[in-house]
Formats: sequence, structure tokens, C-alpha cells
Amino acid sequence: MLLSGTRTGDGVRAFAVRLPSGDRYWTVLDDELCVVPEADAFLREVRFGRDGSELTTKAYAGGIALFLRWCGRTGRSWHAGIEHLGLFMTWLRHAGPQASSLDGDADGAGLVLAGPGVPPARGARRVNGVLAAVRGMATHAVAAGQAPAHLVPLLYEVADDRDLPAGARGEEGRMAHRLRARHRLREDERPVDRASDEEITALLRSCLSARDQLVVLLMARAGLRRGEMCGLRRCDIHLLPDARALGCDVPGAHLHVVRRDNPNGAWAKSRRQRAVPLDFVTVQAFDTYELERLAVPRAASSDFVLVNLFREPVGAPMRPAVVNVLITAAAHRAGLARAVAPHQLRHAFGSNVADAGGAADEIADLMGHRSLSSTKVYLHPDPARLRAAVERVPSPRLAAREA
Repeated sequence: MLLSGTRTGDGVRAFAVRLPSGDRYWTVLDDELCVVPEADAFLREVRFGRDGSELTTKAYAGGIALFLRWCGRTGRSWHAGIEHLGLFMTWLRHAGPQASSLDGDADGAGLVLAGPGVPPARGARRVNGVLAAVRGMATHAVAAGQAPAHLVPLLYEVADDRDLPAGARGEEGRMAHRLRARHRLREDERPVDRASDEEITALLRSCLSARDQLVVLLMARAGLRRGEMCGLRRCDIHLLPDARALGCDVPGAHLHVVRRDNPNGAWAKSRRQRAVPLDFVTVQAFDTYELERLAVPRAASSDFVLVNLFREPVGAPMRPAVVNVLITAAAHRAGLARAVAPHQLRHAFGSNVADAGGAADEIADLMGHRSLSSTKVYLHPDPARLRAAVERVPSPRLAAREA
């Protein structure tokens, strides 16, 4: 796709596709609402060839659309845009929605006018995510013969393994080489933005139903993502101390996170199934919710755990987007000083497990992380523990007196 001439790239957008089979993924459309072949081939590969989630293709399609929009508004083909990714990174950092959005001002959209002290429009993590999508599209296009091979060295450099941890190197001691992305912003390591225990308690008290309380607890006490929670089926819940009669050898009350295609768009991010132990509070919440659900006859036939009880269509599985609405409304009723998002409840679970002495591999397994690098953000000690550690150090004056 060459964006030049009368094609400014202003209309490039991400677009949801539903196939006759019911499978869904996201693609990229150009100014004339035609599919961009290179982007579409890559996104179909991610969704169906690599078993990626619909949400992954949505994120990638959004990043690729930004890149193609920038290419068009600056008069470049996307091949030429790969040669100037540094300029694209600057545009991403400082071009706000007025310049970079689909409805942005096309006349000045290629310019970045940011004065001293103006905060970046996008953080390093968001920029790196967009760059990952662009690299994926470009390398896939090269492999498929849709783009020239010289683009790959522009995106990656050959690096050795000396900067890797000892555990990640080869066992034979020989130096190995790998491809390292040339364009990447440094992301600051900081503790996750978690919901506090006081905020979680306030949310629970402000919930209007047992179902809503269960939603809060599944994120705050079991660490589930929205998609994992809304995709739970009744067969995934084992609340008895011994589930061997059900063919499950996991001891104690627990639930299973299983990746499936669900009609409500819920999707477990990790391909690997995992069992998550449940504490007594969450088990009680399940029992209370079941009594509430039994009072709604139209909800009896659904195999999904979380269903609509108070709005149409009653009995239909809850959609992940409804979780955001539920938490936002509960936070407003609770009078919290800040808005609390669902993922902050999940962060609270990971942080609490770490503060209670959980090891990195335990946290990774409970949270469903594929890489331990995703778990490191939870290993920052709680500020109260840091202060207690300092206060345990004896005073030099007291030590001198004892001597």
C-alpha cells in the first residue's frame, strides 16, 4: 500500500471483521475503505496462525493504523516510513488526538508542536506496543514477498547474549546471537498502579448485588482478567474440598481458566490453562450469587457463570465491557477519590501475594503470566515493609551505648 498523492491516509482505521464461521479479528482499512493487504495478512496470521486473541489483533490493528496514517499525512509510502521510524516515534510521543486521530486536522497533522514542559501524548509502553505491531507487519510482509527484504535490517540489529541473565544463555557456554529491535523507548520500572485494600472494601460495600460483589472478588482475590472472568463456565468452578469425583486432581476450592471462543467476546489471554485457588471469602460469594441467580428463572439455562440478571437480554453471558461500567458505577457510589479500573483490582491481587511472601514463579502461575518479566512489577516491596526494614536497623548512638 502506497499512501501518496491524493490519498492522505486520513481515513486509515482499524476495523472489526466477523467471518461466516463466527470467528472475529481486526484488520486495517485505507482511505477508500479497502483492506490494506499487508496489514490484513499479518493480522490474520496473528489471530488464526498463532492462535492470538481478538483483542490482540485489535491492539495491533490500532497501532498499524496510526503508522499508516502518519505515513500518509507526511507523504511517505509505508516502506519509506520504516526508514524513518525515529520520526514516527517522536510523532507518537507528542502528537495528541487532535493531530493523530481519525478525525484529526489533516492540514497540520504531520507536524508536532510541543513546547517545553508539555507532557507526552503517549507513554513509552504505548509507543513500544505500536512499534511492535509495525515491526510484525513489516517482517511478515517481507516473509510473504509483499515487501523488500532490506526492511528487516532497518528494524532489527544482530545482538549477542551477553546482556541476558545467566539462566537465559545456552548451557554449552558458546555465544549465541539474536535479533534485537533497533527502535524502542526505555520504560521506567515502577510499582503497578494497584487498588488499595480500602478501595476494594469500599467497592464491595457499594455493590448493588451479590453478582457484582463476586465480580470484584474474582479480580481482587483471584487475579482474573475481565475476559477470563466473563468466559467462566459452570464446569470450571470446583468449590468442594475434593473434586476427584469430577475428574479433577486439584485439591481445595478452585476454578479453571480455559481459553475458548465465547459469544460474548470474552477471551482468556493465555493459551495455557491454569487452576486458581479460591479463598473462603470468594467461595461464600459464589454461594450467595447462586441463590440470587436462582431467583431469575431465565438465567437457569445458561452455562456461563456471570450472566445478565437485571437487564436485557436476561440470562445472556456478561460482556467484558460491562465490567468496566460496573466498577466505575460502584466507585462513584463509594465516593472514592479516584477512578478505579478493573485491572487495578487484578494488580492488587498480584501485589498482595508478593507482599505475603509469594515467590515470582507462584505469582506468575496464579496471574497467568507467560514470562517472569511480567511478574517483576509485583515484586516491589510495600512502602510499609520498606519503612519497617529501615526502622529495624539499630541506631549508631544506641549501639555505642551498649558497647
